[in-house]
Amino acid sequence: MIMDNTSDITMLTLSGLSGETTNRMVIFSLTLLCYLLILMVNISLVLTIILDHNLHQPMYIFVCNLCLNALYGTAGFYPRFLLDLLFSWHVISIGGCVVQGLVIYSSVCIEYSILALMAYDRYAAICRPLDYHSLMKKHNVSLLTCFSWVIPFLIILASTIKTYTLKLCGTHIDKLYCASWLVVKIACSPGLTNAALSYITIIIYFFHFVYIFMSYFYLVRTCVKSIESKRKFMQTCLPHLVTLLNVMVAVLFDVMFMRFGSADVSPMIKNALSLEFLIIPPIVNPLIYGIILTKIRNRIRFILDFQIYKCNCIA
Repeated sequence: MIMDNTSDITMLTLSGLSGETTNRMVIFSLTLLCYLLILMVNISLVLTIILDHNLHQPMYIFVCNLCLNALYGTAGFYPRFLLDLLFSWHVISIGGCVVQGLVIYSSVCIEYSILALMAYDRYAAICRPLDYHSLMKKHNVSLLTCFSWVIPFLIILASTIKTYTLKLCGTHIDKLYCASWLVVKIACSPGLTNAALSYITIIIYFFHFVYIFMSYFYLVRTCVKSIESKRKFMQTCLPHLVTLLNVMVAVLFDVMFMRFGSADVSPMIKNALSLEFLIIPPIVNPLIYGIILTKIRNRIRFILDFQIYKCNCIA
């Protein structure tokens, strides 16, 4: 029924790899290695947090969800992209295109929501330590975590459903993966609803950014007053700030692709702009938390030492 309302077009062409034929297997090998690395570092951190009851605290639960979201978002891109590298044709059904865009961009919004929760958690821990345990009860943490997944997903889903109902007048997607705004570009008539939903999403996540900024402003103001607060800030807030900066830069690259991704820009630069947030944050974020957060680092070190000890005993 929906297809009758859109157009007779059932397949779309992804042209991000057009013209790249000589180094296809090299790119495939590097992409596969990158995806395996993403899976390894994120799954390792998730299992470390889940299996250690000492890490069942709000801050580490949010870190765990950040890693789970990285696995969710990259699953929307890498398997499909690896298949595209193995074949010379790069077509995708409209349904597949919509689902891919939904997964990738809902993951970006979920990441911002989780980072906002992490900022709130650190604000409560450092600026309101006496109220921390009442503010971050198990029930509250579960509810906030659920909202950080469900609400961003529903926001992107609403925009995706509206995009799916558009009548298409083209089949060319000038990117390595699908995005709703690219489908809107090839629609016969984009309509005001899609623009309105896009602006609403931008406004919502702009306020996320403002909230995170204000939280860290109060954190810094509180931390300069005591040595203990400074130590806690450096141990627990610094990785959050690095992660936030990492995600902001990655999303900025994708926005630059939307703005400047034209025929005048080389395909290599366009691909780099569009892939940065699918490569750097999923790899760097778990490494940052695994290295800087003391409890996670000590737990990983204990596991590694235990495995080495077992190997020595067997030998």
